[in-house]
Amino acid sequence: MALQIGDDAPDFILVATDRSEFRLTDNMQKNTVILFFPLAFTGVCTNELCAIRDSYKDYDQLDAQVLAISVDAHPTLAKFKEEQNYNFTLLSDFNKQAASAYHAMYDVFGPGYKGVAKRSAFVVDKNGKIRYAEVLENAGELPDFEAIKDCLRHL
Repeated sequence: MALQIGDDAPDFILVATDRSEFRLTDNMQKNTVILFFPLAFTGVCTNELCAIRDSYKDYDQLDAQVLAISVDAHPTLAKFKEEQNYNFTLLSDFNKQAASAYHAMYDVFGPGYKGVAKRSAFVVDKNGKIRYAEVLENAGELPDFEAIKDCLRHL
């Protein structure tokens, strides 16, 4: 069943691009935007994360951190982050635990790939409650960044 507004955000422990472990519940000092994206180095995913990079000051001013998560291995994400100068945390969900817990997985993606995260956006408040949830079926669409920011303004 899809996560709903007011649900507890599923906790996760994932590997960051610097090989450190990142646990959601240990990093809730700010409101959190969680973005699942299908695959690093693809057109729409690059555009999505570059849009976040270029407007990151907006999220910072709204007392929010951004976490971008894909099923790519952490070395791939590290290279992606370096090449695009991303100024927020990228996390590897290589074992697909987080995307599964957030009900954000494609059954089949593209030419037969299985186990790829759906493009999704969640806002989790400092108390670990989901305040915004958007799971897109069409990987060519982007999350509603203005709705995400509006949600953050009201927390």
